[in-house]
Amino acid sequence: MTGKQFFDWQTGGGTDDVMRLVDCLERADVTWCVIGGVAVNHWAAQPMVTQDVDLVVAAADLERAVKSLEDAGFRAERFAWSVNFKGRSAVSVQLSTESFYADFPARAVAADVHGILLRVAALEDTLLGKVKAWSDPERRQSKRLKDLADIARLVEAHPRLWALLPDDLKSQVQRPATS
Repeated sequence: MTGKQFFDWQTGGGTDDVMRLVDCLERADVTWCVIGGVAVNHWAAQPMVTQDVDLVVAAADLERAVKSLEDAGFRAERFAWSVNFKGRSAVSVQLSTESFYADFPARAVAADVHGILLRVAALEDTLLGKVKAWSDPERRQSKRLKDLADIARLVEAHPRLWALLPDDLKSQVQRPATS
């Protein structure tokens, strides 16, 4: 089973939704990148199952991105810090509108994630986004624990990231072995 087939299986046909999402954003000339678990899956040694696709677009591109996705059949629901989209599959798409992520798309890299070509937040941005999520006291414990695991996966795969962790995280994430 290929990465794309596995993703499609776990998301009830999510490959099509993600590929339509990418096509819409590219055709609309939107500056964007994935963040969160999908970005972690690119940078970590081993991918983990996720049905969420978190992304961010340049602030100037937000309304164009929303319109393009709605025109392609995605249903949009606006919240204080995001616009969430639902396509035909089990994939949940969350477009973050938080200013914290505003510069991430400018530093994104092209990457193959589960056989799908995406723009992915830079390694350090991916870590910083996960640290921000983990630090949010309003987040459910189960989500914060997943964020902690994602941070540990990133540090294990890229030991130099240890230096970027705040002290309260260093006490919870094992220091990677140095070579």
